[in-house]
Amino acid sequence: MVDRLPALAAALWWGSLTTIGFLVVPMLFANLPSTTMAGYMAAKLFAAQTWVTVACCLVLLLLSKARRATVQHAWAQAAMVFILGGLLLALITQFGVAPRIVARQDLRLWHSVGTVMYAVQWCCALAVLLRTLQPAAAPVDGAA
Repeated sequence: MVDRLPALAAALWWGSLTTIGFLVVPMLFANLPSTTMAGYMAAKLFAAQTWVTVACCLVLLLLSKARRATVQHAWAQAAMVFILGGLLLALITQFGVAPRIVARQDLRLWHSVGTVMYAVQWCCALAVLLRTLQPAAAPVDGAA
């Protein structure tokens, strides 16, 4: 069961990004009476999504190496750059880009930057998910 936790954390990360960014937020803008209300709610949802990302990435980092092991699991070696990249993107978006969007500072530019960063984070989460779903490589045996 424990060996499936990385895939579960990656699936939660990717699934939550997908649901919030590609379903819920567009529905807010389509159904709420004003774009101001939709933007306010979207900002709250994206902030919550940041903390889901942080939690999932921390779980992935903690599970990347077995207790007392000297090397990471194979999935972690393949996914580490995507875990750290996605985590960094989430934090930069939340604390660097989102305040500028909320302040309506050069809105078109910062909204575009935030959208690209969210899409790249989504790709990072997908890459991690795919790597955690790959079967573990068979141990290398010296016998032929």
